[in-house]
Amino acid sequence: MVIECIFFDGLVPRSESDEYVQVANLGTSAVNLESWLLQDVADGSPTFIFPSYAIGAGKRIRVYTNETHPEWGGFSFQRGGPIWNNSDPDVAGLFDSQGVQVSTKSYPPGC
Repeated sequence: MVIECIFFDGLVPRSESDEYVQVANLGTSAVNLESWLLQDVADGSPTFIFPSYAIGAGKRIRVYTNETHPEWGGFSFQRGGPIWNNSDPDVAGLFDSQGVQVSTKSYPPGC
């Protein structure tokens, strides 16, 4: 499991609700993401906690700032304002259900 990229400069004025982090399963079997965390580790928050969701081998999902896209898993931080700083890059971290950091990513480049 890796964070592939961060779309950090959303096109929706002020809220940037269309920002997202893209996560990929590069393994050969499905992974259940229940209780995994995606976090802006540069700021310490916000944190998204995944519900029970099996991501298939070779598949990708996105966690949006404040939009829901079922074709990408339907995940959202449900945050009313931007998460990813456009001028001073943040770092996103992906943590497994045991709290072990399995991937980090900063930007630029974005997605």
